[in-house]
Parts: sequence; C-alpha cells; structure tokens
Amino acid sequence: MKNLIFKIFLAIFVAGIFAGCENNTQSTSEDRLAKIKQKGVITIGVFSDKPPFGFVNDKGENDGFDVYVARELAKSLLGDASKVKFELVEAASRVEFLKSGKVDLIMANFTKTPERAEVVDFATPYMKVALGIVSKEGAIKDVADLKGKKLIVNKGTTADFYFTKNHPEIELVKFDQNTEAFLALKDGRGDALAHDNLLLFAWAKENPNFAVAISKLGNEDVIAPAVKKGDKALLEWVNLEIKKLNENGFMKEAYAKTLAPIYGEDQLQSVLFVK
Repeated sequence: MKNLIFKIFLAIFVAGIFAGCENNTQSTSEDRLAKIKQKGVITIGVFSDKPPFGFVNDKGENDGFDVYVARELAKSLLGDASKVKFELVEAASRVEFLKSGKVDLIMANFTKTPERAEVVDFATPYMKVALGIVSKEGAIKDVADLKGKKLIVNKGTTADFYFTKNHPEIELVKFDQNTEAFLALKDGRGDALAHDNLLLFAWAKENPNFAVAISKLGNEDVIAPAVKKGDKALLEWVNLEIKKLNENGFMKEAYAKTLAPIYGEDQLQSVLFVK
C-alpha cells in the first residue's frame, strides 16, 4: 500500500515539474514580444560585411536589404523605424545570439536548413538563394577542378556545411568574417571561394578580375528571419509582417532601393518571394 501511495505521489510530482516547465516556456514565448514593446526597442542581428544585404556604409551606418526591412519591422511594431538596435553578427554566431537572448531576431541573410531549423525557429522566407563559387577568371569551371586546391569558406555557413559533408576531398580554408575571406581570395591564399550566389554576383561585379565560376550548386534554398526556438508569439508576428510587406509592395520597394542597382530591376522575381 505504501509503495502504491509513493508511486502515485511520484507521478504527480513529476507531472507537476513538466507542467511547470511547459508553462514557463510558453510564458517566455509570450513575454518576449510584450517585453520588446515594453522596452520600446527591438534588437536585431545583422551582418556588417555582406553588401548589399547587411553592411556598414561610408557614414558608419547599418545599410542593405536586411537592414532596410528590419527598420520597417521596428516601425510596424513600435511606431518608429529608429526603434531598432542592430547587433553585428558573424555567420557562426547567429544561432548563439538567439539562444542567449542577445538578439530578438536575426535578419542576417540566414539560409534555412533542416539542421538549423532544429535549434531556431524560421519565419516566412523572403529570398531565394543557392551556393556559388567565385574564382579568378577562367580558373575554375567545375567542382572537380577544386581537387587539390584550396577553397575558402566562412565558418558556420551553408557553404561550410555543404563542402564538409559532400566533398571531404577538397581542402577548406575557413574564416569568420566575409571581409577576411574575400581578402584571402584576392591575396591568393585560396584558389576559389564558396558562398551564397547572390553575394558572389555582387562581389564579382566590383572585382572584374574575378568571375562566378559556378552560379548554382546543389539545391536552391531560402533565406528567412529567425527567432529563438519556442518564441511562438514573436514568430507569428514576424510571419504576419513578412506577408504584409509582400502584399503592400514594401518588399519591391526594398529591392529597388538596395538590390536593383546590383542585380537589375528585371531580376526581382528570381531573387525575392514577391507577388
């Protein structure tokens, strides 16, 4: 009898712990959006060195497509586009910044992958992307040409994961920052560089001795905002906002202001998910 009573008590105790954890997680999720409104500022992680998506311009200001959209999100939520604090992130630090609560949202050209979706929550995608490879004009024509050569990648990027998994025979030279990686390519510390093809098209345009040797490698992926795993209320709000910004023409405006000078007006549909 005592044994039965003990088991019943233990079951109730354990159930109470799980219920408490669930309520705490739900409360945290609901509180984040409320806390952003309460403090009057949203903290968004962006790149500092990935033009034309996220970079610091000549005036020392955050600029680029992701930044343009981020300011509009702040305006919609808090009534003022300046009510946003930008935290500069590296590719490898994006997940950790969300997990630790250092940022509320990531708008840093974040490619959605199954592995990343296990540790963060992605919102509605707004951009299309694929892996590409840039090299000196005519140096590389196929992935097979990279055998025995050095391929530059950024740590924690889709390119890093892809080549580590699918092409272990290729030597990877890894850097934290985009500026470091592209400088290494120009200095000859690597034979080619793999990154998002949209970024490579923009960079090659500014560096005429280089060309995008492979414009699409593997599957086409999507880029999306991301929030901390379980931040349901914030995720739902971001989803609604992305939908609204597509429908009211803002995404087309953002493209025209930040991306069209690089890719041209006629590439809108191939870059963004817009109607």
